[in-house]
Amino acid sequence: MKTRLRFIAFALWACILMAVLAGCVSQQGQAPDPAAGTDPDTPAASAADPAPGTANGPDERPGQPAPGSQETPGTVPPRSDNGAASPAVRADQVTAVRLATPKSGWTGGEGWIARTDDGGKTWTRQYSGAGTVSQLFALNGQEAWAVVTDGSGKGTKRTLLSTTDGGKQWTEAGIVPSDGFLHFVSKTEAFSANAVTKDGGKTWNELHVPDRTTGDAYFHDERNGWAVAQVKDTISVLRTTDGGQSWQSVMSRKTVAPLNGALIRSAGADDAWVECIGDSGMSQTSYSLFHTADGGKSWQTVIANSTAGGGPAPGFPIDHSSGPENTGSKPGALYVVDPKTAYMGGQCPACDKPNTIGWTTDGGKTWTNGETQLEGYGNQLLAIADATHGWWIISDSTGPSVMYTTADGGKSWSKVHTFQAL
Repeated sequence: MKTRLRFIAFALWACILMAVLAGCVSQQGQAPDPAAGTDPDTPAASAADPAPGTANGPDERPGQPAPGSQETPGTVPPRSDNGAASPAVRADQVTAVRLATPKSGWTGGEGWIARTDDGGKTWTRQYSGAGTVSQLFALNGQEAWAVVTDGSGKGTKRTLLSTTDGGKQWTEAGIVPSDGFLHFVSKTEAFSANAVTKDGGKTWNELHVPDRTTGDAYFHDERNGWAVAQVKDTISVLRTTDGGQSWQSVMSRKTVAPLNGALIRSAGADDAWVECIGDSGMSQTSYSLFHTADGGKSWQTVIANSTAGGGPAPGFPIDHSSGPENTGSKPGALYVVDPKTAYMGGQCPACDKPNTIGWTTDGGKTWTNGETQLEGYGNQLLAIADATHGWWIISDSTGPSVMYTTADGGKSWSKVHTFQAL
């Protein structure tokens, strides 16, 4: 009897042990529950793993389409980049600059926009995206716009970005129809060559310009505009005061040189600075700069640069040899501050230090050539706050862009920043 009881107890103990072992084997080999959201080939998340949707997580990353979105694959929408975890971008070549105050402003390049608030010593990247920033414009320290292009030539798309918070957020505002100088006169009204928008860049309308216009027309506002044209041996500056419906010639000059380009800037309804670009040769280009402050009734010759390679300055005879002249053998960047003040760079491709600058503070009656000469064989960019303070950025294909500033009206320039990755 005792032996039978011991056998029964042993059998019960064996059954319990087998049941426990069977349960353990079933838990390791069971198929994953789809509702649990785990993949048999993916390790389980730990406390150190980022949560889905964060900067380092597997979900929506800045600049990449969200699952199920209608965005075209391969496009990169506008986005802001203020997080420290954002990857650095190459920001050594500056293609656009605009200041809001002597200390604050923006620069842009291929795929980036950055801001400084200490006069260019340090920069914070605010935007990363596809395309190259070709223009920047600001009404103040909070409201600014950028034109981002996806190429060059016919078919180029020019996306307009805007910010209302100093650049913390940049959003797409529309498409700019031309490469003309972009300038806003209010939050909603802007001009680019002879195109005007009154809804912040969403839609644009063309304003009529004269036949045979050389370069871009310039509209200071919706009524007052300027254009340059050449007919045979005569250069004419034309003005409209009715939004392009009619144009009148306000200056005509006989010229030997053909007109190969024109650039117009304005600091008031009756103010215009007109740069006429002539012939080129031997790395030299002839050009002229004229100014009116009374709607074209009277004109001041600001610069008349004739060169051996380019011939006489536009609007001057073949034997013209006297100034006023800007330094350099070809024109650099032009920046108009107000009806009295304008700065203009000069370039000399054959010189060791090819970049120079000059200015006027009396509406062009006198022209002062600065003594500063700087290295760099690329583009010049100017951003001038007033008659005293300004930024000058010089690029070179073999090195990064370099920024210089002046606080004494151009007499001296100090190197403040060499651009690099941001």
